[in-house]
Amino acid sequence: MTYLGKILIVVGILLILLGIIFIFGIKIPYLGKLPGDIFIKKENLAFYFPFTTSIIISILISIILWLITKK
Repeated sequence: MTYLGKILIVVGILLILLGIIFIFGIKIPYLGKLPGDIFIKKENLAFYFPFTTSIIISILISIILWLITKK
């Protein structure tokens, strides 16, 4: 159970840092504008889903968590 607590603390800190980055508008090049991100714009509708960006962020988080839990 102690590993779970450590993981939750690290994930919480990472989420806070990510939130600060988004709030203050620090731009990460190409993030959110990758090939595979879905953007549909019509007269009364704008739909955006960062599919590729979500996959890349998921892979990065998985690698970070793997490194943290590795003995």
